[in-house]
Amino acid sequence: MQLHLFEQVGEVVRAMVPDDLGAYQQRAHRRGLKVWFGSADKPRRDHFEAQIIAYRHLDTDEPQPEGRFAMEIGFHAEFPDPSENQKTLNKVLKAKKSYTKVLGKSPEAGEFLGNSDWRRLSEVWMDIDPNEPDLAFEVASRLVDYIESVQPNL
Repeated sequence: MQLHLFEQVGEVVRAMVPDDLGAYQQRAHRRGLKVWFGSADKPRRDHFEAQIIAYRHLDTDEPQPEGRFAMEIGFHAEFPDPSENQKTLNKVLKAKKSYTKVLGKSPEAGEFLGNSDWRRLSEVWMDIDPNEPDLAFEVASRLVDYIESVQPNL
C-alpha cells in the first residue's frame, strides 16, 4: 500500500524529531500535515504544518501551473483571539537570531495566508511537482527544521 504524500511526510518527521521536545502528535490529511506537542486529544492552536495552499492566497500574479501546487511549511498560531496569536508569534520572534541559524532568511512572519486573525512564521514553495520522488523527504526535513528551531522557544 502506498502512503499519501502527507502520510509519508509524517512518517519521516516522526522519525527525525528529537524526543526531548515533548509528546509528539500529528495528523495527516489529503492537503497537509499538522504537528504539535502535548495532548493527543486535539491539536494545539500553536503548531507546525506543511500544507497545500491555494495560489489565490499568495502575493503573486502567476497562474497556478497545471498539475502543480504551492506548499506552505512552518509554524502557525491559530487561537480564536487574534491578540493571543500575535503574542505567540512575538514569543517566537524574540528568538529570531537563534532560528535564522537553522531556517535562514526564507521564513516570513505575519498574518496567516487566507486568515488575517492567525499568525505564521513560514515559507511557501511555489510550483511544486507532486510526482517529485524526494518531495516527502524534502518537506519533512524542512518541517523538522522549523520544529527544532521554534518549539524550544514556546
